[in-house]
Amino acid sequence: MLRPHALLVLVSLLQDGGSEPSARPAHSIVKNPAFPDATIVAEGIQWPDDLQPLATLDGPAVLAAHAALQRRLSRYPKEYAKSCAFSAKGMEVIVGEERGIYFVRINPRPDKCGWAPGTVLAYDEFELYAVSPEGKVLARYPHMP
Repeated sequence: MLRPHALLVLVSLLQDGGSEPSARPAHSIVKNPAFPDATIVAEGIQWPDDLQPLATLDGPAVLAAHAALQRRLSRYPKEYAKSCAFSAKGMEVIVGEERGIYFVRINPRPDKCGWAPGTVLAYDEFELYAVSPEGKVLARYPHMP
């Protein structure tokens, strides 16, 4: 048999729909309160105490970005493959979605590879692709070669 106090708490929780959900965002990593100063190191990686995401994308958006980036990188001559400015590290990817199609803009960012800010390595400064949610490149925006 429940005690009157426990019964009162149970009835009150049932009336208002239960307890409040945690206010903690789903992407944060929480430290163990038993070890407040402990740093988590696993498999040689020091894991962050609080993860600050660059962006949150759904799966199809990630597939679209990857497909467009691979298409862009495949357009460079093979001898450029070892150059940072002509690699994924030297690119900025912007993803948008409209009418069920992802539009992926890829901007070259040679400044990420040590070049001076504002450096342009080719006349074709950016590329824009239409990509299906399955990751198939449907078209490249018709500007410059």
